[in-house]
Amino acid sequence: MGNKKSIWPKIWKPAALLIVLLVCWQAAAWLGLFQQWEFPSPISIVQEAIQIWPRLMMHTGATVKIMLLGFVGGSAVGFVLAALLHLIPGVRSAVYPLLVLSQNVPIIAIAPILTMLLGYGMLPKVLLVIMVCFFPITVAMLSGLMNTDAQLRNYLQMIGIRKWQLFWRLELPHAIVHLFSGLKIAASYSVLSAVVAEWIGTNKGLGAFMIISFKGFMPDRVFAAVIIIVAISLTLFGLITLAERLVIRWRPEKEVS
Repeated sequence: MGNKKSIWPKIWKPAALLIVLLVCWQAAAWLGLFQQWEFPSPISIVQEAIQIWPRLMMHTGATVKIMLLGFVGGSAVGFVLAALLHLIPGVRSAVYPLLVLSQNVPIIAIAPILTMLLGYGMLPKVLLVIMVCFFPITVAMLSGLMNTDAQLRNYLQMIGIRKWQLFWRLELPHAIVHLFSGLKIAASYSVLSAVVAEWIGTNKGLGAFMIISFKGFMPDRVFAAVIIIVAISLTLFGLITLAERLVIRWRPEKEVS
């Protein structure tokens, strides 16, 4: 009951603003301020989405499959890499600068390279999502591992606790909060990178559907795909937030965003 009361004040203002914007958008379309073929109205987008719903869901399923495989793989790589960089300082000083450097390469430039090396199958697309997702998880979790309570750490070291015991009993539990922050960022990136990967070379997925619709001068279908992409991203973000609330029960609710 308390949760319902706390959620509504947070969402009613953006929801009301969104409704106002949609009404203005639809009114502008009715007044003929722009052409339907170049900027469709919300109602026409919904009508088109209903008409091609089975086809739209087929492409959505393909995108979700790539997104989930890449997100899970990226999360695993990010978790293991953060642990290794923390536990082996020599590796951290050598590898961390290269990780930062790798993130300066645009995703749109990596995708065709992976396609040339690995073909047009699912593997290069999943690898691209993994490459995008692992970095925020690594950075967030590494920050949590390196910023534990100094006094508690000193106390545990004074009583002779081993390094791996310190990791499992103090550092990892403290880093869980930071890990979830990285997962939330990676969740948004995973949808974006999956769509970009589909732009390069495939006939399945929302990214491919958007390219086909764009070339066919069907903007209402492009907008319908964009709405589904946003819905997928928000759903994944919400599931991670729910998992965070279930896992981190010891934190005050207001601190779990």
